[in-house]
Amino acid sequence: MKSLYIAVLVLMLGILLFSFLVFRAISTHMERAYFDPVFDSVDELELDDVRSMLESGGPAAVRTYMGKLDRIFGGTHFLLDNAGIDVVSGRNKSSLLPKPPSTKSRGTFMGQVLITHRSADGRFWFVALAPFGSSADWAMYPYYILVASVAGLLCWILAFGVISPIRRITNTVVLFGHGKLDARIHSHRKDEIGQLAASFNQTADRLQRHILTERRLLEDISHELRSPLARLKCAIRLARPYLEKNPAQEQIEQIDRDVDRMASLVADIIQITRNESDPGTTHMMPTDLGTIANAVADDCRIEAHFRQCGIEVQGDLPRHVRGDSELLRRALENLIRNAIRYSPERANVIVTLEQAGNTAITTVRDFGPGVPEDSLARIFDPFYRVEQSRDKDSGGVGLGLSITRRAIQLHHGTIVAENAGPGLRVRITLPLIDP
Repeated sequence: MKSLYIAVLVLMLGILLFSFLVFRAISTHMERAYFDPVFDSVDELELDDVRSMLESGGPAAVRTYMGKLDRIFGGTHFLLDNAGIDVVSGRNKSSLLPKPPSTKSRGTFMGQVLITHRSADGRFWFVALAPFGSSADWAMYPYYILVASVAGLLCWILAFGVISPIRRITNTVVLFGHGKLDARIHSHRKDEIGQLAASFNQTADRLQRHILTERRLLEDISHELRSPLARLKCAIRLARPYLEKNPAQEQIEQIDRDVDRMASLVADIIQITRNESDPGTTHMMPTDLGTIANAVADDCRIEAHFRQCGIEVQGDLPRHVRGDSELLRRALENLIRNAIRYSPERANVIVTLEQAGNTAITTVRDFGPGVPEDSLARIFDPFYRVEQSRDKDSGGVGLGLSITRRAIQLHHGTIVAENAGPGLRVRITLPLIDP
C-alpha cells in the first residue's frame, strides 16, 4: 500500500477480526461442551414440571406454564405427545420431532432454532422453537459490537499516533531538501520517533552550518576576485591605445583573455552554488520552452556562422513547462554552444522539441567526434573535461554542463548524454503543466 497509515489500520482491523472469529469458535465449543449438557438437564426438569402441570391442572395449566416460558426465554414452547400432537391446541406438530431413534435434538427448522427432548417413558416431547436473535447467543452480539468499536478506536488512535509524526518528519525532510535549511522537526517524544527527529535536527544543523559556511566563503572569494578583475579589465582598456604598435600587444591580448576567463569562472561558480544550495531563488512560472529554444538558437547563430556551421530547430511544444525562464535559457545555451564548439564545418546543430505524454523532450545534437563511452556519465560533473587543456578555445573550465544539469534538476527533470554516431546527443526531459 502507498499509505503506511492505511496499512497499519487494515492490519490491526484484520487482527481484531481474526480474534473475534477465534473467540467465537471458542465460545461455540464451550457452549457445546459445557452449556448444552446443562440445558439438557434443564429441559428434563422443565419436561417433568410440565407433565406434573398436565396431570394436576390439565391443558389449561400447561398453556399457562408454556406462556411463562415464552415470556422468560422467548420463542414458543410446546408439549407434544408421542404422535406429535400438541396437548394444548391439539394440532399436529410431528414435523418438529426428530426421526427415531433420536430422543433429543438441537438444530434449525425453517430459519428458527429447534430444541426437542423426549421424556424417559417416551410418552411426551418437550419442544422449544425460537427465531434467531431471541436466543442467548444473540444477546451477546451488542457486547461483541461494543468490544469491536472500542478496539477499532484504539487501533485508529495507535495508527494515528505512529503515522502522523512520520508524515510530519517526511514533510520537514522534503522542505529541507528543497532548500529551506532552517526546517526542523518539533517533537517532545522520547521514543524511537523522537530519537529520529532529534537525529535529523542535529544532522540538519551540521549541514546548514557547512552550507552557509561554503556559501559565505564563495561570496567572499567572488567579492575579492571581482574587484581586482574589474580593475585589471579597466587597466587593459586604458593601456590598449598606447600598446597597439608595441611588441607587447600579444601579451596584452593574452592577459585580456585570462581576465575574461577568470571572470567567467567566478560567475559560473557563483551561479552553480546558488542554484544548488538555494533553490528558493528561482522564479517558477509557466514557460514556453519552444520560444526559449528559438531565442537561444537566434543568439548563437553568429557564433555558429564563425564556426561555419548552422543551427536548426525542429518541432514545437503546444504546452508549457513550469520553470525559471532564465535558468532554462542558460541551460539550453550551454548545450547549444557546446554543440557548436565541437560541430564540424558545414554541419548543423539540430535542436528537437517534442512531447511525450506529460513530458517535454528537448534534444540537442551535433555531428562532431562525440565523447568516449567511459566519459559519458562524467561530463556533467563540475570541472570535468574530456580534454586536458583549459584554454578558451577548447571550451572553458568544464562548468557549463554541470550548471545545465543542476538547472534541469531544479525543474524536476532529467538530462542524459549519448553518442549518436556521429556526434553527441543530449536529451532533456521536463514535466509539462496540465492543460
